[in-house]
Amino acid sequence: MIRIVIVALLFSFLSAKEARLDSYMKFVKVVNIIEKYYVEPLDTNQIVEKLLKGGIAQLDAHSPFLDKKGYKDLQVTTNGEFGGPGIVVGMRKGVLTIISPIDDTPAYKAGVKANDIILKIDGKATIDMTLDEAVNLMRGPVGSPIEITIRRKGLKKAKIFTITREIIEIKSVISKLIDNE
Repeated sequence: MIRIVIVALLFSFLSAKEARLDSYMKFVKVVNIIEKYYVEPLDTNQIVEKLLKGGIAQLDAHSPFLDKKGYKDLQVTTNGEFGGPGIVVGMRKGVLTIISPIDDTPAYKAGVKANDIILKIDGKATIDMTLDEAVNLMRGPVGSPIEITIRRKGLKKAKIFTITREIIEIKSVISKLIDNE
């Protein structure tokens, strides 16, 4: 009886290992095919990173694959402070747009407003820029200047703001007394 249980356990262990090995081999075959036939030349590390990003993203909306840069960016965001002008930006209809200036930041004090369209960052046009590229350009050493050229509804000409980067603290909770209560 014990021999049957041991054989059954050994068989299930080996078949699980065999299934895992088959999966690994499938992955290696896909990498090899991509290396050989993909439109642009990619090295193995690029292919594996792209496959991991895409594959892990399929698990659920909260399981991204982070490379070193992505992990560093996440730490900046979750630690709650960074050097920058103090604006929340996003892409609206393919255009880099200020969602809102963060209260009490250099951008807020300079008069940057929600819905301003960012045309240039330090003289560099944002027309084909990704959101990540724009954010990386705006973040920088504390005390350094950044020039943002915006288009605002109601203004005939583009407006240029020169803003000095500061540590931007992201306050996840804001409170205030209303009628002393």
